[in-house]
Amino acid sequence: MPNVEIVILNWNGEGHLRRFLPSVVAAAPAGVGVVVADNGSTDGSLELLAREFPTVRVVRLDANYGFAGGYNRALEQIEADYYVLLNSDVETPAGWLDPLLECLERNPGVAVVSPKLISCLEREKFEYAGASGGFIDFLGYPFCRGRILRTVEEDRGQYDDERDVFWVSGAAFCCRAGVFRALGGFDADFFAHMEEIDLCWRMQLAGYRVRVVPRSVVYHLGGGTLQTDSPSKVFYNHRNNLAMLYKCSSSGQRLLVAVLRPALDLLAALSYLAQGRADNFWAVFRAWRDFFKWHSALSRKRRAIRSARKAEAGHIYRGSIVVRYLLGGRTFGWLM
Repeated sequence: MPNVEIVILNWNGEGHLRRFLPSVVAAAPAGVGVVVADNGSTDGSLELLAREFPTVRVVRLDANYGFAGGYNRALEQIEADYYVLLNSDVETPAGWLDPLLECLERNPGVAVVSPKLISCLEREKFEYAGASGGFIDFLGYPFCRGRILRTVEEDRGQYDDERDVFWVSGAAFCCRAGVFRALGGFDADFFAHMEEIDLCWRMQLAGYRVRVVPRSVVYHLGGGTLQTDSPSKVFYNHRNNLAMLYKCSSSGQRLLVAVLRPALDLLAALSYLAQGRADNFWAVFRAWRDFFKWHSALSRKRRAIRSARKAEAGHIYRGSIVVRYLLGGRTFGWLM
């Protein structure tokens, strides 16, 4: 039996812990530890854990280091063969973890697996954050089996096949600890958002595979930290997406992105302005400002990643998912 630790990163999530942690503890197989890594919470999270969850180990961090930095720092203190990173707003039914561990055990070339994510509020639908495995288009826009842009499909079993994908959601991210450590974990500069896609890309460039295992199902509330249209989320998603593309993409892809993405992001910013969302309009420009500030650091990261490259990533859609969506491709079925 491998050594497995379920690790939940928490920041002022007392309500989520009270609601969802009981299911995680109850569904954890014998011998699998449950850890809450606290990112410097100032609410009653730590008191709740001490009072109601005495079997759960707590790793205390002295500040909020975001999703990326928080997990990196916490996992340095946790010994395991497999890390199961789980959002604090995820409900886990009995037996959910076994198919993930079985997949990793029988596929040594797979670095990370994820369950199918179903909406906790609308249980007939996929959950936005990861659905049944993620892909990316040539310009860097992520999408999923079960979710393209803002269109989320009902789960009718249409994506229940286990298969390799480009990325899996950080909401339920089961990975080989050795690979996580060897690649330096998440990019802590990202703080939050896109860090799991970036790591999945780097895993593939290092010669590993990324896989979704829909026999395993969890229920994700979503939006527990930042709402989808919040200025902070718009900022992080745009900035980190640009940084990820600069670091990981091939020369040809990076050239195309450099030509087309400024125009597309300008259109996105103007659409926010037309909606009366000046805060999101400026968030896009702040993202580009920080991206340019990072140029030297990103160049160093790119050289290190490309020099160690053993493979190119697969499952990149060679067109534009935005254009395909506007032409009527609002479900994943047309790609299958």
